[in-house]
Amino acid sequence: MTISSAIIQGIIQGLTEFLPISSSGHLALYQHFTNKNIDNGLLFSVILHLGTLAAIFVVFRKTISELFIEFFKAIGDIFTGNFKKNLEKPSRRLLVMLFIACLPLFFIYIFRDFYESLAGNPNLIFEGFCFLLTALLLFLADRCVKGKKNESNMKYKDSIAVGLVQAVLAPLPGVSRSGSTISTGLLSGFSKEFAVKFSFILGIPTILGGCVFEISAAIDELKTTNLAPIIIGFFVSALVGYLSMKLVNWIVKTDKFKIFEIYTVILGVAVILIGLYERFFV
Repeated sequence: MTISSAIIQGIIQGLTEFLPISSSGHLALYQHFTNKNIDNGLLFSVILHLGTLAAIFVVFRKTISELFIEFFKAIGDIFTGNFKKNLEKPSRRLLVMLFIACLPLFFIYIFRDFYESLAGNPNLIFEGFCFLLTALLLFLADRCVKGKKNESNMKYKDSIAVGLVQAVLAPLPGVSRSGSTISTGLLSGFSKEFAVKFSFILGIPTILGGCVFEISAAIDELKTTNLAPIIIGFFVSALVGYLSMKLVNWIVKTDKFKIFEIYTVILGVAVILIGLYERFFV
């Protein structure tokens, strides 16, 4: 892999992981249209995701440190019988809600091979419809009545809804994890700021879990890997991811989601048409 390719894919990953337009979909399109079947692709994918994970830790470092401390307090409360009493603390409720939202990921694991087959053999027509699904979710969220829920008053069903959408839809190439979870949060009555916050922090166990499952195979690729492009890809995805999170937060606050509705509709239709052309005329 060349350094220029690593930089381009680092930009795509960092930008599209948090902008509601699907990182997996855009990386698949890049690789399809440039005919770049990446050497050591699994390792590079893990590193790019770790770069965006690092960006989340930087942006939400205060909230994450509070959750980290609260986690150990919660363990202590379980043994002392005070867990339920302290459940109304905002940091404790957020920790519990994030845990509940992650539960569907364990159940969906049984379909892991199915999702990996979709990602490994991308079908442009199917991917185009997934982009349109992202557009539909953004459309619904943009036109729903904006709520005021946050960690203090969100319901368990809200957390389950966000978690289910993340587990079932987000792995599809062309469906945006951030777009689908932010949209579900808004449709559940979350405030704009909290919908973004919950979505991005929920990305920590999701991204980290995905990396853990792939890490053993990725480490094997180290033996035949030029580390320079991979290291550059990590820092590029982290930096661009940091900037894109700031951009998403501003976009949601200013009700400019329709920009991405239009973009994903145009992209989805274009990808479907290209897929049909390649299937029947190439």
